[in-house]
Amino acid sequence: MGSPRIKIATAFIAVLTVLPSLATAGLFEDTEARKALLEMRSKLESKAEVTGLLEVANQNEALKQEIARLRGQVEVLTHELANAQKRQKDFYVELDERMRKLEPQQVVIDGRKVTIDSAEQNAYDAAFAQFKAGDYKAASAAFSSFTKRYPQSGFAPSAQYFLGSSYYALREYEKAIMAQMVVVKLHANTSRAPDAMLNIASCYIEMKDKANAKKMLKKLVAQYPQSEAAETAKTRLKSE
Repeated sequence: MGSPRIKIATAFIAVLTVLPSLATAGLFEDTEARKALLEMRSKLESKAEVTGLLEVANQNEALKQEIARLRGQVEVLTHELANAQKRQKDFYVELDERMRKLEPQQVVIDGRKVTIDSAEQNAYDAAFAQFKAGDYKAASAAFSSFTKRYPQSGFAPSAQYFLGSSYYALREYEKAIMAQMVVVKLHANTSRAPDAMLNIASCYIEMKDKANAKKMLKKLVAQYPQSEAAETAKTRLKSE
């Protein structure tokens, strides 16, 4: 066996021999660790970037859907607004037409231009409709009411004439004569006057009063020789 000093020296030399290897191994391990950390960081950063891009894509898709929804609402509101504007326009047009109908209208009756309001026109039309339908009782009441309510109406001569004609149809000859005499006296310048005289003559004939009937027919021919009623009167006079 060697001396203790020699053993110590040998061990020291061995340690010195091993230390460089250990240092090199430690250095290698540090480099690998750093490389692994960098790779991990790169992967994390890539994953975060992908995640961010996905979030942006999702946000863009959500925005597109919201824009599409809002565009749909705008189209619906635009359509509703157009419909509302059309309804409003139609309402004003209809209102204007109604207002015009309520306003007095200029019409020509017996060659004369007269002003007729809507209530007056409606009342006359209703009475005349009853006369045409053969409801002479209702027509006589309606025409009587009309002549009292609108004595100055442009329809007054016709209303008075059809009042007399309604009485004639009801065989109320005296009332018919009285009604037609109003036409003859108050509306002598209208086309209803000769017709009224012819109707009066017809009433007298129905009442077996031929004298007054003949007298009225002659008066008709004398006063309104060019009228159609006068031609009928001439025919009746010849037949007697």
